[in-house]
Amino acid sequence: MPLPVVRAAKPEADPFLKIQPQLVVDWLVEFLRNECIRKRGMTKAIIGLSGGIDSAVTTALAARAFGPDNVHAFLLPYRLSSQASLDDAYSVAKPLGIHTKVIDISAMVDGCLNAGAQDADGTRIGNICARSRATVLFDQSAALKGLPIGTGNKTERFFGYYTWHADDSPPINPLGDLYKTQVWEIARTLGIPDQVINKPPTADLVEGQTDEDDFGISYDLGDRILSRHVSGQPKEMIIRQGFQESDVDIVIKRVAGSHWKRHMPTVAMLSDTSINDYYLRPVDYRGTTNP
Repeated sequence: MPLPVVRAAKPEADPFLKIQPQLVVDWLVEFLRNECIRKRGMTKAIIGLSGGIDSAVTTALAARAFGPDNVHAFLLPYRLSSQASLDDAYSVAKPLGIHTKVIDISAMVDGCLNAGAQDADGTRIGNICARSRATVLFDQSAALKGLPIGTGNKTERFFGYYTWHADDSPPINPLGDLYKTQVWEIARTLGIPDQVINKPPTADLVEGQTDEDDFGISYDLGDRILSRHVSGQPKEMIIRQGFQESDVDIVIKRVAGSHWKRHMPTVAMLSDTSINDYYLRPVDYRGTTNP
């Protein structure tokens, strides 16, 4: 049985999740302008708009940062995707006045499946879909001379609930330090349609599947535990605050089991210029020929 959708509780009710939504929105818009336009000279944003809350919020932020005419949102359905997801994506895009284009990835995915993955389960199909979408977005970024913008939130990143080198592949991500419940909060500030805010997050491959069913815990409860865990509170302290041990275990296990996904590929270090080991800030680096 699907977990009930509860979106009434706001992050402000929990001190570990409290944010000032309008201040966050303003900061993220400035972040996009600084990282994309000023540092990289990229004036167009390329986004995969799924109809879910994360891509909706990212698209709305990009429209403010780049201007609607410089935002290109791609709707990338697979043959198992629901029409409702496309409808929700359009409900986000139309009021923003951005460019939209539908590119069906079914041929790409099915070609991969037919070439040697006929026995693929839902997880493998989902991974192929995610990587196919990333391929399309990067190709369109080359065609349009724009920058792909990531949409993954902090909860998914800590839970490992994304496809490596797919959802996390865009070089810029405005939502990566926001828990899922905080994304919902700024969605209200941005005026995202209610049906997008209130619907259960899903990979949209199997009817009735939801993220929270896969987790075994709701985002609302999971974020409260996760924010304490990653802030350094030991398991016993979290439990003493009224959380069930079984719920705390779900969160801790997910964070520990997905640690490897939050890092670049492990490189055998041979020098003191090993990328991401010593040479940590390539974006901020300014050579003598590019002051």
